[in-house]
Amino acid sequence: MSEKRKREPEKRKREPGQENAVFVGRRPTMNYVMAVMMVLNKGVDCTVKARGKAISHAVDICEILKNRFLKGVEYKDISITTEVLTGEEGRQNNVSSMEIVLSPPK
Repeated sequence: MSEKRKREPEKRKREPGQENAVFVGRRPTMNYVMAVMMVLNKGVDCTVKARGKAISHAVDICEILKNRFLKGVEYKDISITTEVLTGEEGRQNNVSSMEIVLSPPK
């Protein structure tokens, strides 16, 4: 008899300096809003990072946080870049990426 094992997702180790970064993906908006709020409540800057279609989701997260939850939050920096990703077949694709740095309320 074979046992079915539940496969644990691998946790990626964050690079140094990314402890206060939130990577936006497919989860519900409020999950990311709460994650960013937890970082900002420590009194440090938080970086919201997104690629591709998730960029609009990241902007929504920052606006919800700024207008509804933490009124004193300000945008410290916004950077827009293009990343070159290599696919399985060796083909290179350009993907837009955005980083929004939020500073905590004073």
